[in-house]
Amino acid sequence: MTDQSKSTLPKIQTTRGQFSSRLSFIIAAAGCAVGVGNIWSFPTQTAQNGGAAFVLVYLCFSFLLAYPTLVAELTIGRYSQSNSVTAMTGLDNRNWVRKLGLITSIMGLVTLTLIYSFYSIIGGWFTGFSLAPIFELSSLHAAASWLTDFNVYSTTLVTLLFMVLTTLIVIGGVKEGIERWCNRLMPALFIILSMLIVFALSRPGGIEGLKVYLIPDFSKLLNQQLLISALGQSFFSMSLGVGCMMVYGSYLGKNANLPLTAFQVALVDSSVAFLAGMLIIPCMFAAMQQGIEIYTANGQLHSADTLVFNVLPTLFNQLGILGQLVALAFFMLLTIAALTSSISLIEPTVAFMVEKLSFRRHYASWCITVISACLSILIIYHIEMLLGLAVKVATQYLQPVLCFMIAIYGSWIMRQNRLLKELSQGFPEIRKSLFWKIWPWYIRTICPGLILILFLSNL
Repeated sequence: MTDQSKSTLPKIQTTRGQFSSRLSFIIAAAGCAVGVGNIWSFPTQTAQNGGAAFVLVYLCFSFLLAYPTLVAELTIGRYSQSNSVTAMTGLDNRNWVRKLGLITSIMGLVTLTLIYSFYSIIGGWFTGFSLAPIFELSSLHAAASWLTDFNVYSTTLVTLLFMVLTTLIVIGGVKEGIERWCNRLMPALFIILSMLIVFALSRPGGIEGLKVYLIPDFSKLLNQQLLISALGQSFFSMSLGVGCMMVYGSYLGKNANLPLTAFQVALVDSSVAFLAGMLIIPCMFAAMQQGIEIYTANGQLHSADTLVFNVLPTLFNQLGILGQLVALAFFMLLTIAALTSSISLIEPTVAFMVEKLSFRRHYASWCITVISACLSILIIYHIEMLLGLAVKVATQYLQPVLCFMIAIYGSWIMRQNRLLKELSQGFPEIRKSLFWKIWPWYIRTICPGLILILFLSNL
């Protein structure tokens, strides 16, 4: 290796937080991955793109493309022990490589801001729909109706409320903020999700929905829209390419086995998405049994972006007081999932501002919130035009490009000797493992090649 390609990572003077254990990291990283992408977007994409066929392709992409990229991103993060901008510009001292790393990392932070802006709108809806059953049970029907009718003012209010909750957690730092709350919220998410699946499958039509969800139509597997949607969903679901996992990796101890840890994160993330589908799809078919229209005459979903808000509450309302309690549990589940992800969406930018621009943590957190809130309000006032566009640009265009760059940097730029040294710290026998025989050439050639082919076909 020439002197030009050596790492030039600076020493970060700021005292950096660190996760207290590998389990805490897995919970937090899984919380970063588990969110709106799994519980709102994944079931909707499944319903739009052939049911079980989409699930099968999504799971394949999650482990064949997203998982190897996740290992690369975590490795870069832990190796650098710094924010994403410092990490990407410090892997190589050749001028063009540093500039490309700077462009990629800044593009990641901009993409994160865009995602956080539309994500907070959806998280705000979840928050409003969580509060509505409480108002209904308290006979405050007008307040409940106002919170759930998607008007500009209520949407703005609940979006800002959701952003404030996110910011207050991030201000606490790694241990007292992110780790502490993820350790509380993630177990609650699994408990509520499991209870709701039992409810969904017990409803008339629930088992029929489960069959559609689990039995694939293999003729749809090579549908181009299905492939692109599944690719974008797998990257969006695991929060890849934008710096979230890189920064979380920088907070991880050197004794952690990165390939195993990444696999566990991917497994938890995919499991929650799969379980969310087992809840939403049977609920959709149960709603159809009650005469609620789900699909248009040409087979398209009615209001795909607001499916869980329009369809499922109608089903819950038919169950009286029990329905209000189920609705409360369901939207609390969605709010928890959204929060565990939203805290990771501003953490990379906060880390950059603290370490690179010398901001205090709470100032950086509120600064990002204010900027994102302005963008969110702009989207809210033009929601029919901008919400779907923001989601598509971020997940189907920007994230695949960024994941392609992570694969390149995690293999061609970082080089095998540094990769092996970093991965060996938590996995001493890695040189003899099947993982090391496959992953280095796979992440150098197959991963970027497949990402590029699917991305260009989408264009």
